[in-house]
Amino acid sequence: MAQHDYINKKPANRKKTKQAPTKKPFPIVLVTVAALLVGGFGYGLWFIKNNADPALVEKQANPTATPAVTVVRPRTPEFIKEIKNHEVQVEVKELEQKGPYVMQCGSFKTYQQAESLKAKIAFAGLISEIKETTGSNGKWYKVRLGPYKTKRQAESDKNKLKRVKIVGCGIWGWT
Repeated sequence: MAQHDYINKKPANRKKTKQAPTKKPFPIVLVTVAALLVGGFGYGLWFIKNNADPALVEKQANPTATPAVTVVRPRTPEFIKEIKNHEVQVEVKELEQKGPYVMQCGSFKTYQQAESLKAKIAFAGLISEIKETTGSNGKWYKVRLGPYKTKRQAESDKNKLKRVKIVGCGIWGWT
């Protein structure tokens, strides 16, 4: 059996009637609207010309220079002059430094771990040392930086290490 095309099939019983195309009133409407716009524009110009204020037209045609306005500045109060000329004598105390500081960033049981941290610190641009200590728990390898004259210098290096994700460094007084 042959396949049937039911979608594209045209109905058999319907009569085909052709309707006459409708005429479009395009040219007449367009001409009428254009004539109204041109006429309205012409009337507007005539109205403005005949109803304008002659004094205002003359003023705009021949502008005159306006006199310069002088701005009066307020005078400076006396106390401000006194403040500018006043000298202040302040005693500056020198803070006594508590001594040199050292920063310890790690303490490890194996030398390889300490060497690995020392390499990370070197990539941050700082020089560290590994100090071997022996205690009751055996040998420990401590990674230290310093000595620093001020605690501010030690804090600066600590912040450099934090930027490269080396945290946990402690600043101690060096003995």
